[in-house]
Amino acid sequence: MVSDRGGRAGFVYRSRHSAYKALRRQGASKSKAARISNAGRAFSGRSRMARKGWRTRRSRGR
Repeated sequence: MVSDRGGRAGFVYRSRHSAYKALRRQGASKSKAARISNAGRAFSGRSRMARKGWRTRRSRGR
């Protein structure tokens, strides 16, 4: 189970647990998955990530 306790247990917002689990299934490390899922808590954060992904895919020719 993902922790929302904080401290040594780490921290992922309760509303973002599904995103965290999906990232872990895709092979992301615990810290990377937590960082990405926590960054997308607000709509603005998810929009920012979407724009960054679009720029990355465009620059790599996909």
